Amino acid sequence: MTTSTLTHQARARADYLNLALWTFQGWIAMFFIAAGYAKLTESMTNLTVLMKWPALASETFVRGLGVAELVLAAMVLTPLISWRFGRPLLLTAAAGLLALEVVALGVHAVSLDIGLALTNVFLIAITAPVLWLRRR
Repeated sequence: MTTSTLTHQARARADYLNLALWTFQGWIAMFFIAAGYAKLTESMTNLTVLMKWPALASETFVRGLGVAELVLAAMVLTPLISWRFGRPLLLTAAAGLLALEVVALGVHAVSLDIGLALTNVFLIAITAPVLWLRRR
């Protein structure tokens, strides 16, 4: 193989990785925009029916969590505006969301809410690579 072939293959792999990471970032943003919006607009009764934990938390906490999720979701997409300024925001958001997902996994696992626990496992599986691979 020639150097140009290796360079082309390496470039193709980097392009596919970049596409995969942007796909993950889009999924993360869509999920947390929807989750944050629901926490801000749904009644506490509906949220308690959908998830068990809002019954154990104050309404202010639930609404505040919704705002945090919306802000972090928007920060995940800031590199679309400027990579130079958006990358640090992306890394901060990914770290914050990863911490949130780990805590939520624990809460849902303890309450035996398997569907939501598995959702958080999936979210961790797509957020961790974004944080790890976008550090470079």
